[in-house]
Amino acid sequence: IERGDRVALLGNTRPEWTYSSLGITGTGAVVVPIYPSNAPDECHWVVSDSGARAIVVEDATQLAKIAEARDRLPALEHVIVMVAGDESGDAISMDAVRERGRAVAPSVAEERAASVTPENPYTFIYTSGTTGNPKGCVLLHRNYRSVLDMVEHRELFGDGDDLVYLYLPLAHAFALIIMLAAADTGTCIAYWGGDTKQIIPELAAVQPTYLPSVPRIFEKIFTLVTANADPDLLARAVAVGKQVRALEAEGKPIPPELQAGFDKADEQLFKNVRAAFGGRLREAVTGAAPIAHEILEFFWACGIPVMEGYGMTETSTVATSSTPEDHKFGTVGRPLPGVEVQIAEDGEILLRGANIFNGYWNNADASFGAVVDGWLHTGDVGSVDEDGYLSITGRKKDIIITAGGKNLTPANLENDMKQCRWVSQAVMHGDRRAYPCMLVTLDEEEIVPWAQAKGLPTDIPTLATNPEVLAMIQEHLDASNAKYAQVEQVKKFFILDHDLTQETGELTPTLKVKRNVVNEKYAARFDALYS
Repeated sequence: IERGDRVALLGNTRPEWTYSSLGITGTGAVVVPIYPSNAPDECHWVVSDSGARAIVVEDATQLAKIAEARDRLPALEHVIVMVAGDESGDAISMDAVRERGRAVAPSVAEERAASVTPENPYTFIYTSGTTGNPKGCVLLHRNYRSVLDMVEHRELFGDGDDLVYLYLPLAHAFALIIMLAAADTGTCIAYWGGDTKQIIPELAAVQPTYLPSVPRIFEKIFTLVTANADPDLLARAVAVGKQVRALEAEGKPIPPELQAGFDKADEQLFKNVRAAFGGRLREAVTGAAPIAHEILEFFWACGIPVMEGYGMTETSTVATSSTPEDHKFGTVGRPLPGVEVQIAEDGEILLRGANIFNGYWNNADASFGAVVDGWLHTGDVGSVDEDGYLSITGRKKDIIITAGGKNLTPANLENDMKQCRWVSQAVMHGDRRAYPCMLVTLDEEEIVPWAQAKGLPTDIPTLATNPEVLAMIQEHLDASNAKYAQVEQVKKFFILDHDLTQETGELTPTLKVKRNVVNEKYAARFDALYS
């Protein structure tokens, strides 16, 4: 493998992924990560488009995807398998790679690493995208060094007692920046065990001090701890918690009466929420998708600062961030040092800084993510307030324009619906229609035990049409609708007989809904609501 060669990496988040990634970088080659959830054809596209000469795969399952496309990958010369004993065909083990490496003088590796310049490509990250084939973002060594410097000025972690829990796919820029920052600061990483149902138990077991996550984990814990709570008592507890946390952040004294109310709420609720995260969590960060600010306020009151950030692959992960000392819930924080934010006339967010990518591999004509005069056109719509905080109001292509000409941002009402413990996904529909309607999916982990207790059938297709379930969802929809103007309210909905998944192509690997896929796939169901 020569400097500048591409080496693909296909596997779940595990230590061997990190070893492989740093090994590829050490040779001066370019890391090309692939989501472990990708189908064989998607894997073929990334390996083929990048021209990868080698690939490291996790196990027999991932190896099979490459084997299926191998005869269509003439540039691919080497296949390496992380899990010992899972090799087949001409694939070799990681131990075999290590053995070959021992025959090379260390000075050769040192010279190779030293020959890499800031302008050399570090990684091609293929954006999962919601339409068409993924595009390979070319990210240079200086891009990621600059964003590491930006992130590390906050000193998020780095002392000997810190622990980062990592379950996000390392093929995604969000997890990558955390891995690099942890390595750069000597911070211990606890890699998840590979089972999504064990994430919450693992959090309690490993007791991290820092947690990067997508909103779904926080939404799940929120519904778990609030499902059976009295709404009025919960609202009062959160209000007291927010007041105390604000005074603490400002270094001001807490009145005895307020402290007494807080101590009661802490004993009954807050301490149990902190325990769910292991009891040591100093800060969590959420990104990749929107989250309801009510959920952030709840965790803040409990003593779990969940901070929002904003960025994209094209910004080497991140461009703005919030801190416990400096945040406004409902915004995604302020620009990182060295990043500039500008709002175009049509509301599009433009970004400029040393972390902006170097274009798309083999795709110079890509319109989304175009850089004009140094400004990255993000495709997101937002605003900046008088204190410099950025708010995201939606994607240019996600905004729904009703037949009456009203512009609707679907994420807000969708987030409200997902706060219902029975709901997994909610997708608003209504572009050029008279009014919005919605597709809803059920959360199997929550709805099945409820159905069992009621003596109802427990299969999701039957529950999707059950009158009691429909009434329950309608009640929550009515409560969510009440927060919005009449024209923004969802008039009708249907419950899908299965959840949206990556495997069916309805979600991206970071669990964002592919609206165009959902709209096209369930067009007949949406049409039926209007007819």
